[in-house]
Amino acid sequence: MDVNSTQLEEIIKQVINNLGGSAAPAAPKASSGTVPATSKAAMLTAIEKYEIKEFPIPELGDDDILVKVEGCGVCGTDAHEFKRDPFGLIPVVLGHEGTGEIVKMGKNVKKDSAGKPLGIGDKVVTCMIFKDNPDITMFDLNKQNVGGADVYGLLPDDDIHLNGWFADYMVIRGGSTVFNVSDLDLESRILIEPSAVLIHAVERAKTTGILRFNSRVVVQGCGPIGLICIAILRTMGVENIVAVDGEDKRLEFAKKMGADKSVNFKNHQGIEALAQAVKDAFGGYEADFGFQCTGSPVAHSNIYKFIRSGGGLCELGFFINGGDATINPHFDICAKEITTVGSWVYTLRDYATTFDFLKRAKAIGIPMKELITHKFPLDQINEAHQTNLRMEGLKIAIINE
Repeated sequence: MDVNSTQLEEIIKQVINNLGGSAAPAAPKASSGTVPATSKAAMLTAIEKYEIKEFPIPELGDDDILVKVEGCGVCGTDAHEFKRDPFGLIPVVLGHEGTGEIVKMGKNVKKDSAGKPLGIGDKVVTCMIFKDNPDITMFDLNKQNVGGADVYGLLPDDDIHLNGWFADYMVIRGGSTVFNVSDLDLESRILIEPSAVLIHAVERAKTTGILRFNSRVVVQGCGPIGLICIAILRTMGVENIVAVDGEDKRLEFAKKMGADKSVNFKNHQGIEALAQAVKDAFGGYEADFGFQCTGSPVAHSNIYKFIRSGGGLCELGFFINGGDATINPHFDICAKEITTVGSWVYTLRDYATTFDFLKRAKAIGIPMKELITHKFPLDQINEAHQTNLRMEGLKIAIINE
């Protein structure tokens, strides 16, 4: 019979499979299209002003990866930089909650940072860029957090320019960490970075020995960070969770994420009344453990009043200097013997843990994807940030079609 080359190749594959042998390794996934000569990027050029600029896509080094950006969340850190440039980065291409598809890679790139194969067409996220710091390793859980390394989306501008995820393409340089997350959908991938912040916080909380399955846990602040904190606690089996915030819509969403009860602090005058409301929500008991997720010094001062003697507290809300908090060391810490831990960003290993958390959350029905309430194209990034500042939604995302 007449058999063309394509048919012959299929016949050979079927014969090998039927014999129980191993076929040749699959060819790399095809790119979604040809790589253009230039890429658009949203550059923050002044306070509250992004400009869409176009930059040439550079030649890749042997250890580099070119990623076509699919989406990126707008973080509170982006909001701080947008409003007042506290890091002194302007002009800068922001965006560190991003993900996309590999469209080109250097000859030395074979595996991701966890040892998983990488190829054209794979979906990836980045975590950090090493600074030759031996204390940052994959499996030293609390040895060094991301503060010892650089992060894409918070890099000073250079001659490459494509340094953040608010762009059409981004260049991942050799020495970076990169993870193959092709088994997660786009919304889940956008939520990896903020979820890693909470994975780290919960791991820090666990070091106190106080946080357990049957703990009464108060989570103060129900923005994306607090809501993800509740979801992680719920996936761990913690059920007795009280959410505290000043917006009823966020408190309702907190129940979707796993909170049992909620308290709107605007309905209570003074800290004593608020503390009693939290106690009442726990059936007359104070919390065993608290997570302070707001970035408000007043909120930090208040949360000690919600926690029992011998309880624990994880403070994770202050990603930048938010000012001083007033506490009474005798009543708030010493007399109650509260064990306090701080948490700031994440370690490299927390990223790997986050992938499993997102899969587990989906499996038990926690609606993580509903956290992304607004999606904007790249050319509407100024409006996306203003929407975020107005607190009109939860997680705002830039999505490239």
